[in-house]
Amino acid sequence: MTISTKMRSFAEKSSWIRKMFEEGAKMKAEFGADNVFDFSLGNPDVPPPPEYNKVIQEIVSEETPGMHAYMPNGGYPWVREALAGKMSKEHGIEIFHGDMLMTCGAAGALNVVMKALLNPGEEVILLAPYFVEYNFYVDNHGGVSKIVQTDSEFNLDLDAIEAALTENTKAIIINSPNNPTGQIYSQDALNQLGALLDLKGAEFKTTIYLLADEPYRKIIFDDNVVGSIFQSTKNSIVLSSYSKDLSLPGERIGYLAVHPDITDKTALLDAMTLANRILGFVNAPALMQRVVAELQDASVDNSIYVARRETFCKILADAGYDFIAPKGAFYVFPKAPIEDDVKFCAILQEEKILAVPGRGFGAPGYFRLAFCVSDSVIAGSAEAFTKAMAKAKQA
Repeated sequence: MTISTKMRSFAEKSSWIRKMFEEGAKMKAEFGADNVFDFSLGNPDVPPPPEYNKVIQEIVSEETPGMHAYMPNGGYPWVREALAGKMSKEHGIEIFHGDMLMTCGAAGALNVVMKALLNPGEEVILLAPYFVEYNFYVDNHGGVSKIVQTDSEFNLDLDAIEAALTENTKAIIINSPNNPTGQIYSQDALNQLGALLDLKGAEFKTTIYLLADEPYRKIIFDDNVVGSIFQSTKNSIVLSSYSKDLSLPGERIGYLAVHPDITDKTALLDAMTLANRILGFVNAPALMQRVVAELQDASVDNSIYVARRETFCKILADAGYDFIAPKGAFYVFPKAPIEDDVKFCAILQEEKILAVPGRGFGAPGYFRLAFCVSDSVIAGSAEAFTKAMAKAKQA
């Protein structure tokens, strides 16, 4: 066998998102792109804010000596200072540039944290529905994923989390606003979770870390507010990227920040800085570090996502789908009208709609729709969703 047994198994279980995206490419080639309604991939189509083009052109034209030299593996100190200032305001606590690292996206940040924290066999709690690749990131570094369901509205189920905590628990990953549900956890719920982790950590004579993956923090709807885990427990780490709020997913630029009073801070930051290097990331892209430093107050035009959410939710409601309107991010996560979510996604595909089965997110019986697509794709899908629902009722 050419490849490892583990990677062969992973390939078989690999992201439903990519599978559906690739299927969409085939369908577009066969039927024409205008006739396919592809909601499979969370790949933002909204352009970066206007400031982005101005800043990147100015930086590219600079001819300062050393512009392309090696840098500290944690990133340029002055870039981290700019980010620390913004985060201090967002989280209501003073964060210093030494409390953070620039990373190759949020995925890079999560792998760096897992590498630094995990001993073989230690457990990381994932809250279903969850981003599909968390499982792989935990396994990359010898950890074991432990899946805990959220409640019927995708909020934190503290009783279920408490029941899952053991002496072997090292961390829990939360994602708010959530992919795939669009749910936002309240500050009160985060505070209760932080208190629970601190209590059980003391009981088990260990430290249980609270990790927040926050790339959608600025994409929120109505009057919803994204809470701060830094207000909930000192043993907390925020990870994020500029993929969504600046619409720069292909640039792979992100960061992580630890609570200023986190346990064993110096050793932890040293371990994460080393992990950044030896995992092969080495450091975040130099050009994009310089760019995002100048764009801390910039964001994409969120009103575009607001309008799309309203249009899409109306289409789904009119067609009879059962769903909770998202509070943030750019996904809707309806219940499948039949028990088998994979089978229903096949029915949707017959109507040239590409959706991702919920089981790929640890939540069978649902399906995910990404509305970071053009208005014409959303509007044009209405009849197809209605036909799919009719077919499901006859199945």
